[in-house]
Amino acid sequence: MNDKIRNLSIIAHIDHGKSTLSDRIMEQTETVSNRETKAQLLDDLDVEKEHGVTVKARAVRNMYHADDNQTYEINLIDTPGHVDFSYEVSKSLKASDNAILLVDATQGVQAQTVANLRIAEEIGTKIIPVINKIDNPDVQIDQVETEIRALSPNLKNRQILHVSAKTGQGVHELLEAIVTDMVAPVGDDDGPLSALIFDAYYDSFKGLILYVRVFNGEINPQDEFLLLSNNKTLKINEIGVLTPNRTPVSVLKSGEVGYLITGIKDASVSYIGDTLTSKLLPTATPLAGYKPAQSMVFAGIYPNGAYLPMAKALKKLALNDTSLSLIEETSDALGPGFRAGFLGVFHLQIIKERLQKEFGVDVLVTYPNVTYHAFLKGEGQDFSIVTNPVHLPDFDQLVEIEEPMVQATIITKSDTLSDVMALANAYQGVFIDMINQGQLVSLVYKMPLSKIVYTFFNKLKSISHGYASLATEEIGYELADVVRIDIHINYARIDALTFISHRQEVEQLTQKLVHQLKYAVPRRMYPMPVQAIVEGKVLARVDVPPLRKNAAVNGKKQSISKKQELLRRQNVNKRQASRNDIELPQSVFNVMFNLDEE
Repeated sequence: MNDKIRNLSIIAHIDHGKSTLSDRIMEQTETVSNRETKAQLLDDLDVEKEHGVTVKARAVRNMYHADDNQTYEINLIDTPGHVDFSYEVSKSLKASDNAILLVDATQGVQAQTVANLRIAEEIGTKIIPVINKIDNPDVQIDQVETEIRALSPNLKNRQILHVSAKTGQGVHELLEAIVTDMVAPVGDDDGPLSALIFDAYYDSFKGLILYVRVFNGEINPQDEFLLLSNNKTLKINEIGVLTPNRTPVSVLKSGEVGYLITGIKDASVSYIGDTLTSKLLPTATPLAGYKPAQSMVFAGIYPNGAYLPMAKALKKLALNDTSLSLIEETSDALGPGFRAGFLGVFHLQIIKERLQKEFGVDVLVTYPNVTYHAFLKGEGQDFSIVTNPVHLPDFDQLVEIEEPMVQATIITKSDTLSDVMALANAYQGVFIDMINQGQLVSLVYKMPLSKIVYTFFNKLKSISHGYASLATEEIGYELADVVRIDIHINYARIDALTFISHRQEVEQLTQKLVHQLKYAVPRRMYPMPVQAIVEGKVLARVDVPPLRKNAAVNGKKQSISKKQELLRRQNVNKRQASRNDIELPQSVFNVMFNLDEE
């Protein structure tokens, strides 16, 4: 019966205890035994356990015997809290009817708390506010309650529950609130099938595994199914529920959450956000899916070895991570690879680590960049979209360039306010608003996305002693005075090192870059100049020292003709070397990543 089902997500800022609370709920509903219990049970990726954050949403069915002697099915979907993965949060909420808004009792409301709440309210999700970590001696419960009630009129008079996910205190009361206060799904088992595919996973043996929420009808493995987006027919090998391991069942009814094993081995097609229906009795209208994920930063990914294993691994990752976009490209220096789009730099880091840990593939990653709009002479208001700095036209062909801007909301303690504002100003932030929230201050800035894409978040955490938080929202493009910086090594342009920067910072950046590349570029038997060229002018240059001394200046007394012959030989070597491939280990690109560091 639908009235005995509750579908919910947990939304919160990073490190407020979502995964730990999920563990306690599974323990108290006896979903997992004491022998199976472990920390962060739903975080099954190695990178999630190492970083202590949730990257992928995970679903689990819990059977709870409530105080009213009724047994309820609680489908819990864990969600990420990092600012880069808000897209995963929206996917989870679409498959849920309810959400627990979890707030740390020691840190209070933070930026991603607000951002995730806004997503839930837009979807129309029923919210239960919960304060976590009440066992901590530094709790400020009254203050945090005030902050929560100020977030939304819907929370002003709502009861706020207190729990300790670490000790289990208050979790039973939370479970009772889930079954009494949260809404049950609405659906008809006998109606036409309508199921939302909210996630997918590629298994090397079983093929494509789809995670679905059934809104109407039933899923029987004997039936044939249809994908409404393309009318493609689908056959199911197995259906089941997650407990949290895959457990086969004979049928999935309306309101339930489960998985479908399709056996499809094609990793190039994405099904996430599509509506699954019966081929025999299809539904007339598709469910509201997801807005396509908007890539915020782009970087080149190239194999540190064979190309084909990397290509297969990336396509399999892209299958269950629809926010990862891939376009094949070829670099003169690094050969074939991909131009990949990410939600943020942390997303890039996670993808790189997953490639290494899950597929054993080592890759080279170029410096991340944002998307630019380039207006060319003679093309009026039409513009070219530039996702690779190499493709930015030469300066004599350009009229103007636009860069993406974001509205950055920073929540920090009042005693670090001046330092945070100074940091935002240093990153070309334009002050918009400031709102006092008790001991917390919410700052709103308009900032270039390119300025905050890499080191800003880490510096913000550093100067605020870990208390400040950041949420960003894209607000369009504005004119920018930026230039393309080309790096030449041994007189050959290295396209993988090309990047775009604001003109006012170019001189300082190029000097710093070439001096760091001097020690990162592998040396050869002859000196190799490293040059930074902007608009046809060399702004900075250093020579990578040779493995041996220059033969023409080795201190020995030789005839002029002998020295001239040696110099001629070296010039020939230089001309030949400029046509050869330059060896670029990851340490060379790491120099680019460190440009923003003090």
